[in-house]
Formats: sequence, structure tokens, C-alpha cells
Amino acid sequence: MDKLYAKLEFLNPTGSFKDRGTATMLSVAREYGVNELVEDSSGNAGASVSAYAARAGIKSHIFVPADAPEAKLRQIKAYGTEVHPIEGPREAVTAAAIEYSREHGLVYASHMLSPYFAEGTKAFAYEVVRQFGEAMPEHVVFPVGNGSLLIGAFNGFKEQRDSGLIEKFPRLHCVQSRSVMPLVAAFNGEVWNSGSARKTVAGGISIAAPSRQWQILEILRLTGGSAVAVEESGILQMQRDLAEEEGIFAEPTSAVAFAGLEKLSEHGVINEGDTVLVPVTGFGLKDEPPPPCPSPVA
Repeated sequence: MDKLYAKLEFLNPTGSFKDRGTATMLSVAREYGVNELVEDSSGNAGASVSAYAARAGIKSHIFVPADAPEAKLRQIKAYGTEVHPIEGPREAVTAAAIEYSREHGLVYASHMLSPYFAEGTKAFAYEVVRQFGEAMPEHVVFPVGNGSLLIGAFNGFKEQRDSGLIEKFPRLHCVQSRSVMPLVAAFNGEVWNSGSARKTVAGGISIAAPSRQWQILEILRLTGGSAVAVEESGILQMQRDLAEEEGIFAEPTSAVAFAGLEKLSEHGVINEGDTVLVPVTGFGLKDEPPPPCPSPVA
């Protein structure tokens, strides 16, 4: 594919796209005089909120899965936040954070629900238009959990289309791990429920019940997008391929989108001559090192 572009979102200050939303959300929090807040995260959002809260002089409590990658936990702790590890599925972490915020009368600064966070992620779309100009990509392929980047990108592209800066949207596509695929199942009419969820190497999108599922599905339909799921082995292989062939060390969650791109190409959704953009949402150093490739059988 000659017109494939990677947008290196891991070059944001804390190593993931989450900084786009956090910068706006924490600026508003400081403006309103917030001095202590609660967030829940599988890692990247927690690191981002911790960093920006530290800069704003706001005390932060970050609720994380007990099995979150050690590298992400080290980064979160480095900013002086109070970390609360929670056993159980990702949804249990969210529930614990909400309960804690209510019990202690604190702001729940959720990157999943905050309208200010969503406003911040629109900057992705504005940058894409500025960088591509009239040669806009026909497709943008996202790894999707709660969909904050996809939703922000849609809103940003819509604003620019409505103001006459661009003529039409790129088609926005959603990729998930087959281990946790509520959006893919809902979009394609497949049978799946949260009880079917399994542990995935793509922890950043391990969301069995997305809070904005209806909105994500509507965006896919409005833009002519698709939703596909990829196997765990394909995610890890793509992570290695990106590093060894392109010099891009992406976390597994980011590799999901590239693995999904292969599938979309195989299915004829994306053609060889199409211009395609894939955001590399997080840096590989923020996750566990990939397991070694198995030795070839003699």
C-alpha cells in the first residue's frame, strides 16, 4: 500500500494521544478551581491526567486495573498521584473510581465521559487537515475501546466540513481485539456479550461495555466506515512488524489498527491505491515487552 501514513500520536508529552483531551479537560478543571480529582484508566489516560494535574497543582487519584502494565504504573506514580489498583474487569475499575469520588465529594474527571476531553481530541482532525491539505486520506483506521479519539476526530472533521475547509469526511473505521469486541459485534450484527470478554494484550481498548457505543456506531455508519476484529497473535505479530520493518515501536493497542487495516484490505473495503491514515496511539515503551517470536519448526 503506497499511500499509507502513520500519525505518531505517541509523540505527545506523556506518550499517547490522551494528552490532547487531558490538556483541555484539566485546563477547565483548574479554571473552575478544582483542587482534587479522580480518574480511572488502563494506563495511558492515567499517566496523562496525572501529569497535567501535577502541572496544574491538582491532587489526583488514579484507579487502575490490578494487572496494568508495570511500565504504565511507574509513569503514573512518577507524577506523584495516588494510585488505586482494583481487581476484576475494567468495568470494576470505573465503578470503584465513581464510588470513591462520590464518597469523598471529588470531581470524577473521566476521559470516557467528559465533554471537555472530547473537545480536546478534535485537535487530531484539525492537524490531519493542516498536514494533508487537499490530499486528504480516504480512510482513517482507529483502535477503539471507548472511542474518544474516533469521536473527537469525527467532530473535528465535521466542523471543518461545515465551515468549508474540507469537502467530505474520510471513512472512519473501528478495529478491536477478538477477545473484547462489543462494537464490532454490534455493528456487524454478531452475537457477543460482556461475559465473552477475555484478557487481551491490547489493554488500552479492553472495554466490554463502551459508554458511548451508540455514538461510535452512528459515526461509523455516517462516514461509511467498518468494524473488524483481529486475533491476539495478529496484534503481536503486527507490533513486531512495525518495529522491525518501519522503525515504529507501537504499543499493542496501536498495532491493533494496523492488523485491522490488513483485514479491511483483504475484504476489499480499502483498496491498494487508497490514501490511508492510522494513528499510532501509544508508545511501545509504555507496555510489557512483546514475547519472542516462536522458532520455526524444522
